[in-house]
Amino acid sequence: MEKVWLKQYPSHIRQEVDIPDESLPEMLMQKVSEYEDHPALYFYGKKITYKELGMQAAGFAAALQQNHVVKGDRVAVMLPNCPQYVISYYGALQAGGIVTQVNPMLVGKELAHILTDSGAETIVILEPLLPVLQQIIDETAVKTVIKVKLDGQETEDGVTTGFSAFLQQAAGLPNPVQINPAEDIALLQYTGGTTGRSKGAMLTHRNLLANVIQMYEYFKDKITLGEDRYLTVIPLFHVFGMSACMNLSIYTGAMSIMLPKFELEEVLHTIKDLQPTTFPGVPTMYVAINSHPQAEKFGIDSIRICNSGSAPMPKELMRSFEKKTGAMILEGYGLSESSPVTHCNPLFSTRKPGSIGIGIPGTEYKIFDLEIGEKEQAPGEMGELVIRGPQVMKGYWNMPEETDLALQNGWLYTGDIASMDEDGYVYIVDRKKDLIIASGYNIYPRDVEEVMYEHEAIQEAVVVGIPDEYRGETVKAVVVLKEGTQCTEEELIAYCRENMAAYKVPRVIEFRKELPKTNVGKILRRAIRDESRK
Repeated sequence: MEKVWLKQYPSHIRQEVDIPDESLPEMLMQKVSEYEDHPALYFYGKKITYKELGMQAAGFAAALQQNHVVKGDRVAVMLPNCPQYVISYYGALQAGGIVTQVNPMLVGKELAHILTDSGAETIVILEPLLPVLQQIIDETAVKTVIKVKLDGQETEDGVTTGFSAFLQQAAGLPNPVQINPAEDIALLQYTGGTTGRSKGAMLTHRNLLANVIQMYEYFKDKITLGEDRYLTVIPLFHVFGMSACMNLSIYTGAMSIMLPKFELEEVLHTIKDLQPTTFPGVPTMYVAINSHPQAEKFGIDSIRICNSGSAPMPKELMRSFEKKTGAMILEGYGLSESSPVTHCNPLFSTRKPGSIGIGIPGTEYKIFDLEIGEKEQAPGEMGELVIRGPQVMKGYWNMPEETDLALQNGWLYTGDIASMDEDGYVYIVDRKKDLIIASGYNIYPRDVEEVMYEHEAIQEAVVVGIPDEYRGETVKAVVVLKEGTQCTEEELIAYCRENMAAYKVPRVIEFRKELPKTNVGKILRRAIRDESRK
């Protein structure tokens, strides 16, 4: 299929981008020289300038080298959003290390897998999480533990080192490390393990820098260099937060307003007080804001870009949120294996609700058949979305067979079922593994969920397949009702019968007060499916 999506680009937005031959630490130092006195980070009333950030990252790099970290060593970071995260990340890279991002919500077994699989010998960890590490540290190669207290009141115990004390170990500037941006790994981004054992996507310096430049080029009409303010509440250990908040804000000389977690009242008051201009988020964050009875009174219209990722954005939620707040949501798409952004609805052309938009600059994509995975599908036909571009990973850490399955003939096979229209806009239908087959019919959960979200009483809905002796599988919906509303199972099933084909209608509806989610806010469909099949 001809690259029809390129026709959506205006002349001032480059369809291809030039990626400089530089590492992420070199990018940071370039921005330090351009914006040295500008605030880079804001954390509960304290500002850190670009100059200060550059100095502290260099100090952290030197301290790592003092502790025998050499090029290629893995440095694990297990922190919520805070300045120490950014300092550790860029300092580890400047020392030649490979950052291994770790979700602070992991339990001991999960943490042990990542630390042993990566071979990390150094970890930067939030002090209250030390008991989780201590349970499994003997199973790992970890030798150096650097602890962070968000209030800064760190104490020494002879086993762990406080972050501030560790920085003081630096003896001058770090030794220069020769980095090949196209080949050297900057990051191990572990996937959620939805297809089995969690895998570490190997992202190079070039992958990560390319994605930042791609995003900048795509959104530059709404970016003011050196002046923007990013609301950084989506976790930085998540690849979307890392790229769309931390790295992009640094690349554009912006100030990152950091919050450790999403708490609705705190987020709304932060928006009111600091007037961020960019708010990367996930649908559940927008659901929470949209459900607040006074959301429009918090000045959310200061935000020029609400770019939504990580999970599908229900069309009804998008319409309601934009009507209430005046802000614009741009739904996009990405995955850990692509640094992560590959698609987004454009500011400069038609925005199509329900679509993930078109490819960002330098990104090629096609829809291949589901059977063999080599035949390109015609517009409107379902298939697997495949991607090619400078942001696509090098492969999976120590997993050559998994790498060969994901990367074939230069294309990244996403595992997502999608279709593409005549204009090149992509519509994600579902994960291949989430497809429900009932009485021979293919049922895509998102089709059912979109209809359910249009019901006035439903706040959240997730659809899964459960075993059925006659149909093979049947459809179950798990829903959360809006506060103050009532609805019965019979009423919802009747509503679905009026609004979708009979074979798609849920046969079982379960009401819950909340749905299980990742700490990013993504609904855990697999957990619900597993619970429902017991």
